Amino acid sequence: MIRIEPLSDDNWLVTVTDGGTTTQHRVHVTAADAKRSGGPASTVEKLLEASFRSLLEREPNTAILRDFELSVIKRYFPEYEREIPRYLAKE
Repeated sequence: MIRIEPLSDDNWLVTVTDGGTTTQHRVHVTAADAKRSGGPASTVEKLLEASFRSLLEREPNTAILRDFELSVIKRYFPEYEREIPRYLAKE
């Protein structure tokens, strides 16, 4: 389960429960990031959920950074930008 809550304009709290373990992640992402990654209809919430689904296919929630800018994902997973539209389309 992925729950997303706004903390401030560009900062979000993402709570992930996976395999009985719950983790929390503070993520910095802007509306402009959402539009650039997912097109004009994309929202920050949709982008965050799709991004975390992508991450959870690659690693457990306990391995995901606890505080990060969304753009850092592509440093760890170079295919992220190419694949995120597919995750957004699954919603």
